[in-house]
Amino acid sequence: MNTIKLGNPAVVGLAGFGLTTLLLQFHNLGWCGLGPVVAMGFVFGGLAQLVAGFMEQKTGNNFGFAAFSSYGSFWIGLGIIWILNHFEIYTSSKTDVGYYLIAWTLLTIIFWIGSLFIHTAMAFTFSTLAIGFILLDLAHFGFPEATTFAAYVLIACALSAWYMMAAIIINDVSGKQLLKVGKPWLKVN
Repeated sequence: MNTIKLGNPAVVGLAGFGLTTLLLQFHNLGWCGLGPVVAMGFVFGGLAQLVAGFMEQKTGNNFGFAAFSSYGSFWIGLGIIWILNHFEIYTSSKTDVGYYLIAWTLLTIIFWIGSLFIHTAMAFTFSTLAIGFILLDLAHFGFPEATTFAAYVLIACALSAWYMMAAIIINDVSGKQLLKVGKPWLKVN
């Protein structure tokens, strides 16, 4: 019998997702440049989430496997778009990026439905992520003022992801459920 306790890969995935999402919103609000977002998009939002996703697969968590691997790929892909634009290798227009975001919005809606069966913190995170993506879609197709609204919604999303990370870590080290994540929004009977 194996008695070795394994770490929960979700803590790294949630940390990377939350931090990178937060930084991008700081950029979208004009508070910081794109450099820190690109760096963290490749390393923490991209690579770390991919690793967390692959580790979730080993635990049998299909939702975590799919979500972390997907959004890790999202950040790497977005970073590549920014690098290609910066070096004028292939310049993506605003609508090119908009279609990229629409595709991710559709995938996010699938994850959002799944999140409703997990717990409140997860459902809130994916609800705000879906709303944020929809607002960014609008911003890329003629409604630039939606970027500011998206930024605030996605800051809430990032902080919600960090709350889940904190709940996993703090509840584990304290041996008690100090931070609650709530009940599922939907149940199958």
